[in-house]
Amino acid sequence: MQTQLAPAAQPEGTANEGAQPPAVPDSTAPAAKHQPLTLAQLVARARATDSRVAEATAELRKFQALYQQAKWAWFPKFEVTLGAGGPIPEARNNGLGGPPTTKASLEGDWNFGKVGVTVFSTGNAVLPLYTFGKLSALKKAGEQGPIVGAALRERARDEAGYQAAQAYYGYQLARAGVEQINDVSKRLEDAGRRIDALLAEDSAQVSKLDTYKVRYFRQLVEARKAEAQQGMEFALTAIRLLANAAPGESVTVVSEELALDSEVKPPTLEASVREAESRRPEISAITAGIIAREQEVKIREMSYYPDLGLAGFYDIRWTSSATRQLSPFAYDPYNERTAGIGLVMRGTFDIPVKDAQLEQARAELDKLRAQELQIHAGIQLEVTQVHGQLVAAYARAQAFNEAEKNARRWVTAAFAAFDLGTGDTRELVDAFTALAQASSDKAKSWHDVRLGLAGLARVTGHGSSGE
Repeated sequence: MQTQLAPAAQPEGTANEGAQPPAVPDSTAPAAKHQPLTLAQLVARARATDSRVAEATAELRKFQALYQQAKWAWFPKFEVTLGAGGPIPEARNNGLGGPPTTKASLEGDWNFGKVGVTVFSTGNAVLPLYTFGKLSALKKAGEQGPIVGAALRERARDEAGYQAAQAYYGYQLARAGVEQINDVSKRLEDAGRRIDALLAEDSAQVSKLDTYKVRYFRQLVEARKAEAQQGMEFALTAIRLLANAAPGESVTVVSEELALDSEVKPPTLEASVREAESRRPEISAITAGIIAREQEVKIREMSYYPDLGLAGFYDIRWTSSATRQLSPFAYDPYNERTAGIGLVMRGTFDIPVKDAQLEQARAELDKLRAQELQIHAGIQLEVTQVHGQLVAAYARAQAFNEAEKNARRWVTAAFAAFDLGTGDTRELVDAFTALAQASSDKAKSWHDVRLGLAGLARVTGHGSSGE
């Protein structure tokens, strides 16, 4: 049987999903508050509710809004002004541009006549018709934003899921340690009682020194037990944080043996590297970033050319104390009714500034391309490291598994010999010491195997694939 490589992964959708974080699965809904959490439930809650995921989701929403802004960049920008004011002096004539018809309409005195108010509205807009590819490049660059945001969110989910697995397996390691220590402590207690009984019988097999030896070792075991219990508490605290538990919510974890019944068969290093190259969200993010920078360079290159558009305007004014001029040749700043539409060409001639902006855009593009090489190299190195650690951890786990079995046989034989009077205390203590060490090494090695499987799933992007 082949062990799955993604114990910490849960279906999450693709990189193009919406901005809202996924709902916590039903298996972690209210019942999970009263039932122990499994690894799958804990990882699902961490991937869905971790604060880093929420931050990345907000960043994705920003990228989506920026894409909408780029998508609608062609939409005309209507500039409209509305106003009213006064007082406006009297200005009366025959409406054909003739001389004033009232004395108050004459200027140069303090006779303002029947003053009034003015109301006006002006507006203009330009609809781009041809921009030499600037708008299409801007839209394509904007399309890359949600891809980058989704990839960054997926990376945050993978990190949260992996840390949840770390906390879960850390708890299981500490719990197994407590159980092993309790077992050794019970055996030592039995040995102590046997020594006390032999001392009461004045047996030559034991001495008071043997009592001190067993008591000393029991105290060492109790100290280790306190450390293991502290590890359990710390792991549970981390689990509460990663599960985003509400205040007062009871969080417990199922008990699971770290040792695997089936054989671990990780993929080859070459296959793992290929999988990481095709799945890692960082690859998607840097690829989208390069495309966006390429479009920025294109925009800067086309900025030397003007934009062609369709422009329109209007100007409407009305004044209560002025005669509206009927002649098209008469100037009338008080009662204006004009509108127009036409083709326009707009551009600037700040060539040195455009040259600098183009060079900046090209430099940023080269920087991203260099970062892409670094990311590929970093991923290959990371996969190689995690893959090697998993293989080594599994080899250690198999060796310590056999060592622990032999240590148990040693303890059984040493205790039986001691009970029959053919063995001494030193042999018994040595056997218990070996068992405690072997049990600890076995649990730690299987913990490393479990974490190695989750780590390999993370570095190969398996957690982001939803498989």
